[in-house]
Amino acid sequence: MIVYRSEKNAFLRDVRRGDIDEVILEQFKAATGHSVAKAEQRSWGNSLQHVANVLDDSAVPDDLGIAVEFLLPLSLKRIDVTIAGHTDTGERRAIIIELKQWETARASPRDAIVLTHVGGRERPEVHPSYQAWSYAAFLRGFNEAVYEESPGIGLQPCAFLHNYKRDSVIDSTHYEAYLREAPLFAKGEGDQLRDFIRRHIPRGRGNEVLVALENGRIRPSRALADAVTGIVQGRPEFILLDDQKEVFEACLEAARTASLGAPRVVIVEGGPGTGKSVIAVHLLAALLAKKIFAMYVSKNAAPRHVFVEQLGRLKQDKIKLAGLFTGPDRFLDAPANAVGTLIVDEAHRLTEKGGFFGNKGEHSIQDLLRAAPCSIFFLDESQQVTWKDIGSRAVISRLAAEHGARLEVLQLASQFRCAGSDGYLAWIDEVLEIRPTAHQTLAGIPLDFRVFDDVGAMHEAIEARNTRNKARMVAGYCWP
Repeated sequence: MIVYRSEKNAFLRDVRRGDIDEVILEQFKAATGHSVAKAEQRSWGNSLQHVANVLDDSAVPDDLGIAVEFLLPLSLKRIDVTIAGHTDTGERRAIIIELKQWETARASPRDAIVLTHVGGRERPEVHPSYQAWSYAAFLRGFNEAVYEESPGIGLQPCAFLHNYKRDSVIDSTHYEAYLREAPLFAKGEGDQLRDFIRRHIPRGRGNEVLVALENGRIRPSRALADAVTGIVQGRPEFILLDDQKEVFEACLEAARTASLGAPRVVIVEGGPGTGKSVIAVHLLAALLAKKIFAMYVSKNAAPRHVFVEQLGRLKQDKIKLAGLFTGPDRFLDAPANAVGTLIVDEAHRLTEKGGFFGNKGEHSIQDLLRAAPCSIFFLDESQQVTWKDIGSRAVISRLAAEHGARLEVLQLASQFRCAGSDGYLAWIDEVLEIRPTAHQTLAGIPLDFRVFDDVGAMHEAIEARNTRNKARMVAGYCWP
């Protein structure tokens, strides 16, 4: 979705009139249903004046397309300015510009991170060249108008820090890889940015390029789908065993047969170690291979991060993969049926409302059901850890019925941790009074169970028993 779209001459008139920030604010409210902070509104007026100064030249085509606030689909991210047009040979081109009002920054040892003052205090921020590059990488991986149409739309990212004097910090060799992908233009370098624009987009007719970019179908590219599929198929830890295979095939069938008029909901219940996450990632790969747009959803960011790190070999692969692994908040304002299938892992951790303060959206499960014809929920109600966790078989079943979806409930019974001992888990349930079981003692269960008074001693005991790096310190969250 593009909030503001115009040709160069009309954009210059809006800026000269002095109310470009108010124009964009009204269009932003109309497009999104909410407003922005006063500081952001002021930044529109300030930064866009500098953009106008760059474009105000007879050598720049009058009919270049100018877009302000391009909301990336199924994302909370926005591209500040997109300039579009054609090359001398008629190829479609778009320049993505990340704008910053920063005046100073300090280097950080972290990859693609700088320290700068935002909101009155110093804080870590993503380097603007990385931001622009990541937006381009996302569009290259997900927007069919960019990667598939003939001809596609060539993208060139860059950053414009109009208040920042070069100081060998923001442009240090530490950030060289991203500066190479997305050149940075600083204070007093408007002429260089103008030459950059003219070199990449010498011809106009830019509005038609922006329309194609905005309306491009959102679906992972074949290259991205192949990358996920190839990695999963080549790793032994992703081989499906016994009931895992049965559940996988049932979920696959539900995703294939779901439609706008006949939505499907699948609930997969299984205890810890039954392979829920393995099946979830396998499903993601299989559906992408079948050209069904699927996404992996988890309330907890830790497993998403692990999958992206493990599956992505290159940084640009990780940027694209991150678009497939997301949190439920991404679907607060998503259009209906924007995705083919949503694979919701750890669904027991879902909360009723989304957002930082837990007050956004109608109901997180309703938001997910609305966003895709097929929704697959992996859950274990025994792993709910806070009173806000509402993901349960009963709640999902009720909302699925209200949504008019066909419901299927599947069970994973085989346990692949603790030497495969279902008896051990039954004893845990008995001793913690979760449910009555036949295992009131550890008799017959070939495990060494101990209670330690000192966590250091426990760690030493585990390390002493460790072979082939298979021992684990287990906690409720994925801390180091």
